[in-house]
Amino acid sequence: MPLKHLRWILLSLLPFVVSCNLLTPLVFIGEHKKKVSPEFDKLAGRRVAILVWTDPSTLFDYPYARFELATYVGDKLYAEMTRRELDTEVVDPRDVEDFIQKNVNAQIYPHAVGEAFDADYVVYMEVLRFQFRNPEQPQFLRGQIHASVSVHDIRADPDQLRRYELAPVKCQYPDGAPVLMTATNAPLIREATYRKFAEQVARKFYEHTVEL
Repeated sequence: MPLKHLRWILLSLLPFVVSCNLLTPLVFIGEHKKKVSPEFDKLAGRRVAILVWTDPSTLFDYPYARFELATYVGDKLYAEMTRRELDTEVVDPRDVEDFIQKNVNAQIYPHAVGEAFDADYVVYMEVLRFQFRNPEQPQFLRGQIHASVSVHDIRADPDQLRRYELAPVKCQYPDGAPVLMTATNAPLIREATYRKFAEQVARKFYEHTVEL
Protein backbone atom coordinates (compact mmCIF):
# COMPACT_ATOMS: atom_id res chain seq x y z
CA MET A 1 0.00 0.00 0.00
CA PRO A 2 1.44 3.42 -0.90
CA LEU A 3 2.66 5.40 2.08
CA LYS A 4 0.36 8.34 1.36
CA HIS A 5 -2.69 6.06 1.44
CA LEU A 6 -1.62 4.61 4.79
CA ARG A 7 -1.16 8.11 6.18
CA TRP A 8 -4.63 9.07 4.98
CA ILE A 9 -6.20 6.03 6.67
CA LEU A 10 -4.42 6.77 9.97
CA LEU A 11 -5.51 10.40 9.89
CA SER A 12 -9.10 9.42 9.17
CA LEU A 13 -9.14 7.10 12.19
CA LEU A 14 -7.68 9.71 14.54
CA PRO A 15 -11.02 11.39 15.48
CA PHE A 16 -12.45 8.02 16.52
CA VAL A 17 -9.42 7.22 18.68
CA VAL A 18 -9.53 10.61 20.33
CA SER A 19 -13.29 10.41 20.93
CA CYS A 20 -12.90 6.96 22.51
CA ASN A 21 -10.20 8.27 24.86
CA LEU A 22 -12.40 11.19 25.84
CA LEU A 23 -15.27 8.86 26.61
CA THR A 24 -13.17 6.46 28.67
CA PRO A 25 -13.40 8.49 31.91
CA LEU A 26 -17.18 8.56 31.64
CA VAL A 27 -17.37 4.80 31.51
CA PHE A 28 -14.47 3.57 33.60
CA ILE A 29 -13.58 6.44 35.87
CA GLY A 30 -15.86 7.72 38.58
CA GLU A 31 -16.59 7.41 42.25
CA HIS A 32 -17.98 3.88 41.89
CA LYS A 33 -19.49 4.08 45.35
CA LYS A 34 -22.91 3.36 46.72
CA LYS A 35 -24.72 4.42 49.84
CA VAL A 36 -25.52 1.76 52.40
CA SER A 37 -28.33 2.23 54.89
CA PRO A 38 -27.67 1.39 58.56
CA GLU A 39 -28.71 -2.03 59.79
CA PHE A 40 -29.96 -0.39 62.97
CA ASP A 41 -30.94 3.28 62.91
CA LYS A 42 -32.28 3.94 66.41
CA LEU A 43 -29.14 5.15 68.22
CA ALA A 44 -29.52 8.85 67.39
CA GLY A 45 -30.04 10.86 70.56
CA ARG A 46 -29.67 7.75 72.74
CA ARG A 47 -27.31 6.57 75.45
CA VAL A 48 -25.46 3.41 74.41
CA ALA A 49 -23.23 0.93 76.22
CA ILE A 50 -20.74 -1.32 74.42
CA LEU A 51 -20.40 -4.86 75.79
CA VAL A 52 -17.92 -7.45 74.54
CA TRP A 53 -17.71 -11.12 75.44
CA THR A 54 -14.54 -13.13 74.82
CA ASP A 55 -13.79 -16.68 75.89
CA PRO A 56 -11.40 -17.26 78.83
CA SER A 57 -8.62 -18.58 76.59
CA THR A 58 -8.53 -15.28 74.70
CA LEU A 59 -8.32 -13.31 77.93
CA PHE A 60 -5.53 -15.59 79.14
CA ASP A 61 -3.38 -14.65 76.14
CA TYR A 62 -4.73 -11.10 75.75
CA PRO A 63 -5.95 -9.92 79.19
CA TYR A 64 -7.21 -6.56 77.88
CA ALA A 65 -8.82 -7.78 74.65
CA ARG A 66 -12.39 -7.28 75.88
CA PHE A 67 -11.72 -3.74 77.08
CA GLU A 68 -9.64 -2.83 74.01
CA LEU A 69 -12.29 -3.98 71.56
CA ALA A 70 -15.04 -2.14 73.44
CA THR A 71 -12.91 1.01 73.49
CA TYR A 72 -12.14 0.96 69.77
CA VAL A 73 -15.76 0.29 68.85
CA GLY A 74 -17.09 2.89 71.28
CA ASP A 75 -14.66 5.57 70.12
CA LYS A 76 -15.40 4.93 66.44
CA LEU A 77 -19.17 4.88 66.98
CA TYR A 78 -19.10 8.10 68.99
CA ALA A 79 -16.86 9.88 66.47
CA GLU A 80 -19.00 8.95 63.47
CA MET A 81 -22.34 9.66 65.13
CA THR A 82 -21.05 13.02 66.38
CA ARG A 83 -19.74 13.93 62.92
CA ARG A 84 -23.24 13.30 61.57
CA GLU A 85 -24.79 15.34 64.41
CA LEU A 86 -26.77 12.33 65.63
CA ASP A 87 -26.00 13.07 69.31
CA THR A 88 -25.36 9.51 70.47
CA GLU A 89 -23.84 9.22 73.94
CA VAL A 90 -21.53 6.26 74.55
CA VAL A 91 -20.91 4.98 78.07
CA ASP A 92 -17.21 5.06 78.94
CA PRO A 93 -15.86 1.52 78.28
CA ARG A 94 -13.64 1.87 81.35
CA ASP A 95 -16.73 2.10 83.54
CA VAL A 96 -18.27 -0.92 81.83
CA GLU A 97 -15.07 -2.92 82.29
CA ASP A 98 -14.89 -1.99 85.98
CA PHE A 99 -18.51 -3.10 86.40
CA ILE A 100 -17.79 -6.46 84.71
CA GLN A 101 -14.72 -6.99 86.88
CA LYS A 102 -16.94 -6.64 89.94
CA ASN A 103 -19.90 -8.52 88.42
CA VAL A 104 -18.39 -11.27 86.26
CA ASN A 105 -21.73 -12.72 85.17
CA ALA A 106 -22.77 -9.37 83.70
CA GLN A 107 -20.56 -9.96 80.67
CA ILE A 108 -23.27 -12.24 79.24
CA TYR A 109 -26.25 -10.15 80.43
CA PRO A 110 -26.53 -6.99 78.32
CA HIS A 111 -29.64 -5.87 80.17
CA ALA A 112 -27.80 -5.88 83.48
CA VAL A 113 -25.11 -3.66 81.99
CA GLY A 114 -27.64 -1.39 80.33
CA GLU A 115 -29.64 -0.92 83.51
CA ALA A 116 -26.48 -0.29 85.55
CA PHE A 117 -25.53 2.63 83.31
CA ASP A 118 -29.02 3.92 82.51
CA ALA A 119 -28.46 3.12 78.82
CA ASP A 120 -31.16 3.00 76.18
CA TYR A 121 -29.37 0.34 74.13
CA VAL A 122 -26.50 -2.08 74.57
CA VAL A 123 -24.42 -3.11 71.56
CA TYR A 124 -23.33 -6.64 72.43
CA MET A 125 -20.57 -8.51 70.60
CA GLU A 126 -19.64 -12.14 71.16
CA VAL A 127 -16.12 -12.70 69.86
CA LEU A 128 -15.95 -16.10 68.18
CA ARG A 129 -12.47 -15.83 66.72
CA PHE A 130 -9.56 -13.73 67.95
CA GLN A 131 -6.26 -14.58 66.33
CA PHE A 132 -3.12 -12.80 65.21
CA ARG A 133 -0.74 -15.70 64.56
CA ASN A 134 -1.47 -18.81 62.55
CA PRO A 135 -0.59 -21.87 64.67
CA GLU A 136 0.79 -23.54 61.54
CA GLN A 137 2.95 -20.51 60.66
CA PRO A 138 3.62 -18.67 63.94
CA GLN A 139 6.37 -16.61 62.31
CA PHE A 140 3.70 -14.66 60.41
CA LEU A 141 1.04 -12.20 61.54
CA ARG A 142 -2.51 -11.77 60.25
CA GLY A 143 -5.25 -10.41 62.47
CA GLN A 144 -8.64 -12.14 62.46
CA ILE A 145 -11.58 -11.11 64.62
CA HIS A 146 -14.99 -12.69 64.05
CA ALA A 147 -17.96 -11.70 66.19
CA SER A 148 -21.73 -11.80 66.34
CA VAL A 149 -23.39 -8.42 66.89
CA SER A 150 -26.73 -7.70 68.50
CA VAL A 151 -28.49 -4.67 69.96
CA HIS A 152 -30.52 -4.90 73.14
CA ASP A 153 -33.31 -2.40 73.80
CA ILE A 154 -33.17 -1.79 77.53
CA ARG A 155 -36.34 0.30 77.67
CA ALA A 156 -38.55 -1.92 75.51
CA ASP A 157 -41.86 -3.08 76.93
CA PRO A 158 -42.11 -6.81 77.69
CA ASP A 159 -44.32 -7.36 74.65
CA GLN A 160 -41.89 -5.56 72.30
CA LEU A 161 -38.78 -6.87 70.54
CA ARG A 162 -35.88 -6.47 72.93
CA ARG A 163 -33.01 -8.01 70.93
CA TYR A 164 -32.03 -7.15 67.35
CA GLU A 165 -29.64 -9.57 65.69
CA LEU A 166 -27.34 -7.90 63.14
CA ALA A 167 -25.08 -9.44 60.54
CA PRO A 168 -21.91 -10.92 62.04
CA VAL A 169 -18.55 -9.25 61.48
CA LYS A 170 -15.58 -11.07 59.99
CA CYS A 171 -12.52 -8.87 60.05
CA GLN A 172 -9.09 -9.72 58.64
CA TYR A 173 -5.96 -7.61 58.38
CA PRO A 174 -3.98 -7.52 56.20
CA ASP A 175 -6.09 -8.87 53.34
CA GLY A 176 -3.01 -9.77 51.31
CA ALA A 177 0.01 -11.77 52.39
CA PRO A 178 0.66 -12.11 56.13
CA VAL A 179 3.36 -10.00 57.78
CA LEU A 180 6.53 -11.34 59.33
CA MET A 181 6.37 -11.52 63.11
CA THR A 182 8.60 -8.89 64.76
CA ALA A 183 8.44 -6.88 67.96
CA THR A 184 7.49 -3.84 65.88
CA ASN A 185 4.95 -5.48 63.59
CA ALA A 186 2.98 -7.28 66.31
CA PRO A 187 1.41 -4.18 67.96
CA LEU A 188 0.94 -2.47 64.59
CA ILE A 189 -1.04 -5.39 63.13
CA ARG A 190 -3.08 -5.71 66.30
CA GLU A 191 -4.02 -2.01 66.31
CA ALA A 192 -4.84 -2.01 62.58
CA THR A 193 -7.07 -5.07 63.06
CA TYR A 194 -8.85 -3.39 65.98
CA ARG A 195 -9.47 -0.28 63.89
CA LYS A 196 -10.85 -2.24 60.96
CA PHE A 197 -13.08 -4.30 63.25
CA ALA A 198 -14.37 -1.17 64.98
CA GLU A 199 -15.22 0.44 61.66
CA GLN A 200 -17.11 -2.64 60.47
CA VAL A 201 -19.17 -2.69 63.66
CA ALA A 202 -19.78 1.05 63.94
CA ARG A 203 -20.98 1.53 60.36
CA LYS A 204 -23.92 -0.76 61.10
CA PHE A 205 -25.49 2.24 62.82
CA TYR A 206 -25.16 5.06 60.27
CA GLU A 207 -25.44 5.57 56.54
CA HIS A 208 -22.10 5.15 54.79
CA THR A 209 -20.63 4.55 51.35
CA VAL A 210 -18.72 1.52 50.06
CA GLU A 211 -16.55 0.97 47.02
CA LEU A 212 -18.17 -1.06 44.25
